[in-house]
Amino acid sequence: MIRRRVGLAVAALLLLGGAGWLVAERLAAAVPPDTLFGNVEIRQVDLAFESQGRLSRLTKREGDRVQTGEVIATLDPATFQDLVKLATARRDAAQAQLDKLLHGTRIEDIDQARANVGVAKASLANAEITYQRQQGLLPNKATTQQAVDDARRALDTARAQVAQTGAALAEALAGPRVEDIDAARAQLREAESQLALAQTQLAHTVLHAPCDGVVMTRVVEPGTVLSPTSIVYSIAIAGEVWVRTFAPEPLLSRVAPGAAVTITTDGQPGKLYRGRIGYVSPQAEFTPKTVETPELRTQLVYRLRIRVENPDDGLRQGQPVTIRLALPPSA
Repeated sequence: MIRRRVGLAVAALLLLGGAGWLVAERLAAAVPPDTLFGNVEIRQVDLAFESQGRLSRLTKREGDRVQTGEVIATLDPATFQDLVKLATARRDAAQAQLDKLLHGTRIEDIDQARANVGVAKASLANAEITYQRQQGLLPNKATTQQAVDDARRALDTARAQVAQTGAALAEALAGPRVEDIDAARAQLREAESQLALAQTQLAHTVLHAPCDGVVMTRVVEPGTVLSPTSIVYSIAIAGEVWVRTFAPEPLLSRVAPGAAVTITTDGQPGKLYRGRIGYVSPQAEFTPKTVETPELRTQLVYRLRIRVENPDDGLRQGQPVTIRLALPPSA
């Protein structure tokens, strides 16, 4: 009894297997040789801030449409606003220092330097008189050698003060050195760069949509502390629609760039989309597992990208489509 049941099961499997092969062969025969299978390309962009901070506002939800340049999220700007104020103050201080050097020495400073020279010369004259008097009294024992030596040191000090004040007057008249002006200019450029960086960081607290599209995923919520690599939105790019497919080597002569094709979907088989081949891979590859084709054997194919000329909402990213090549000229 058991052997009989096993035999019946084996026979049934053989019958089913034969029927399966027959169906596959019929499906393969039913597919025209000018037909390819592919998918609408998935074109999306993941958006993140270029600065870190606490997320304060999100303006879009999943399914909402966005337009290029539209504000879709913001970070708390307080910290970055303070950095801009600090950088602005440092820039102003560097500018003031450069202006001071460029304007040169003030008249009042020059007059003060001249007055210091006059005082030093007067002290020198008094020191010379004192020294000569002490030196004249020494032969008569009316003074001591110590007093003469003190007068001599005072005279030398007065002469040094005259030289010092004279050099200060010359420096005031000459004005700032070229090297000091160059250093001040460099400090100003550094301060301006720091200000520009702070302003850029402040601008990065506002997230703009880089293209027209539809929000696929809203990853985070307000209040989240984000790093510069934290994704906020995933947006499906609107606009141009491309289809990716693969063609075997025998069809290469019919899939040249610029060739026209028609595209249909399973949901609306009667609606035709016009397309034009934009790219043909120069290198062959094995058929990807994602390609939907009735052929069961692995073969070498060439990747194609087709631009849809009349796209609408009937074509969704990742959707499987059927491509019909244009008839050859000999047809």
